[in-house]
Amino acid sequence: MTQKFKTNWDVDKYYDETEPEEHWQLRKEFMTVHQDKFPEDYLVALAKAFTNIEFMGCVYPAPLMIRIGELSKDVAKKYRDIKKTKLQRTFVTASSAAENKYSGKRKSDPIQYASNSKR
Repeated sequence: MTQKFKTNWDVDKYYDETEPEEHWQLRKEFMTVHQDKFPEDYLVALAKAFTNIEFMGCVYPAPLMIRIGELSKDVAKKYRDIKKTKLQRTFVTASSAAENKYSGKRKSDPIQYASNSKR
């Protein structure tokens, strides 16, 4: 027995104007690609979880993470490729930053760099 559900619902009705455009476009793509595979309310929840994982690093129970991983393979490929080329933040411990500052190793300060290179 196959379950019947509506597949021609309007994805755009789930647009949230407080959501960044990049988030909406990825969520919309996810819903559009899978619109014929799941009931509307379930797919909307999956799409929200998907963007929470991608953009905020949220973690959900393993079965859901596996399902979203499988469903997002092709949808998120372009986004993930772009993300690889973006600047990545580097975090430094406070003690390392203080040590570098007081030991004179900080080369990113143009005034300090210029004064060190004149010696």
